[in-house]
Amino acid sequence: MDLEFAGEIWFWKGPSPYHFVSVPEDECVELEEAAALVSYGWGMIPVAVRVGGTGWTTSLWPKDGGYVVPLKDAVRRAEQLDVGDRVTVRLRVDV
Repeated sequence: MDLEFAGEIWFWKGPSPYHFVSVPEDECVELEEAAALVSYGWGMIPVAVRVGGTGWTTSLWPKDGGYVVPLKDAVRRAEQLDVGDRVTVRLRVDV
């Protein structure tokens, strides 16, 4: 399953600070259908992600009935991205 969407980068200051992009509702519906086949616990979904010219593997995190894509600092530095920037995210879920 391949998905593409745009979203704004936001920061979560919690005990382990991280940057995220929220997956839009329509794409979350598609992900829910695949989750039972690929999730490895706590609703995490392993994915391959691409933002700009940078690709990496990670897992989508469930949040507030949807999912968020964690953005590593190395990705943000490579793509010169910061909080509030709007990015196009390409996801691949192997089902």
